[in-house]
Amino acid sequence: MKTQLNVVPRLAEFGDTVPAPLGGALPDVAWEPPLRGQRRALGSWNEYMALASRVVGRFHGHFQLRHFDYEHPTRLQPATPRRLKRAYVTPVAYTEWGAADAPVLLCCGGVANVAMRFHYLASDLADRWRVVCMDWLGRGRSGWLAAEEDYSIATYAEQLRQMIHHLRGPGAGRRRGARALTVLGSSMGGTAAIELIAQHPGLIDRLILNDVGPFIPARRRKRRAESIARHYVFRNPSELLRRVGASNKNDGPVSDDIRFNLSFHQTRWSDEESGRVYRHDVRAMQSYRRTSRHSVVQWGPWRSVECPVLLIHGMQSDALLPPTLERMRRGKPMAVMHVPDTGHTPLLADRNQIGFIRQWLAGDVPAGTEWSVLHAPARDAYPGSPIPFAPASALR
Repeated sequence: MKTQLNVVPRLAEFGDTVPAPLGGALPDVAWEPPLRGQRRALGSWNEYMALASRVVGRFHGHFQLRHFDYEHPTRLQPATPRRLKRAYVTPVAYTEWGAADAPVLLCCGGVANVAMRFHYLASDLADRWRVVCMDWLGRGRSGWLAAEEDYSIATYAEQLRQMIHHLRGPGAGRRRGARALTVLGSSMGGTAAIELIAQHPGLIDRLILNDVGPFIPARRRKRRAESIARHYVFRNPSELLRRVGASNKNDGPVSDDIRFNLSFHQTRWSDEESGRVYRHDVRAMQSYRRTSRHSVVQWGPWRSVECPVLLIHGMQSDALLPPTLERMRRGKPMAVMHVPDTGHTPLLADRNQIGFIRQWLAGDVPAGTEWSVLHAPARDAYPGSPIPFAPASALR
């Protein structure tokens, strides 16, 4: 039977994803769409987009896609000739979930991640928190920088600082009576957060480090850089899903629909390439490759981190090693959650993992607590109908 696909007009501010009116109360965020057969067996982009309307469509209408203007300072333009240096503005994209007056959880992904990676986490926590998920410069729906050398940890720390000031509104960085702000940093996001705390103590109230610490070995970074610092064009769905499956092989027990959510939002349709391409500036990945010859060493900045910390550890991680974890705990009563069967940066879509994050955010986990988390059962199927949203351009 041929897949039926409804196509609605494209909205430029949402790129490939166009929300359709849900009508009435929001559906239960626990559902997963029931899909027959093997999901990787997609013969055309038409079938891919039809599947997207069922998997990705579950989040439509649940969040707002917003932007703010990031100003890139001259001090972070090392390769630009002095006579040409000017501060310039480029947009930063972020998704916003939950009530505007709720405590803020700001989520930042890794070197090749996009904000939509956190959809499952955000949808589960939006009942009590204002969950904001940010695209790094040169990734997702954020703008690109003028030069490859402008992409650096110092730049990402500055972007994070400006994002926090934007969320807190005009005035001082930490206004009296402002609600608590927690940063969740996966991999590079955690590195940028540690750097920012060292430069601006007190700006971040609490910190969640998703499988990242003050030391990341160069061997691991070089291996990662080799796989991402090139331009990929996916001319059929099977190529794309195979690539995503290989790059996320250490994510642990993750369902195909969660992997599909990643594949969809990390890529976009390109008329010029006649296929889907990664939604990032390849120069940002090449900048990462250039610096990957050296290990990340932040033990000095780490000593400045005095706020409460939850450390999430993928027990098969090659980035957060046991000696690093032990050194991090010296003199710091962190809470540590170990995730079995999982490598670097758990996706945080598992409901048990999210449940413990909820408890820690609520202040119900004592400092110094350490535990392992069981994998949650699969989410229940959504009883309603698929939500149509696919743009016609992506079906070519």
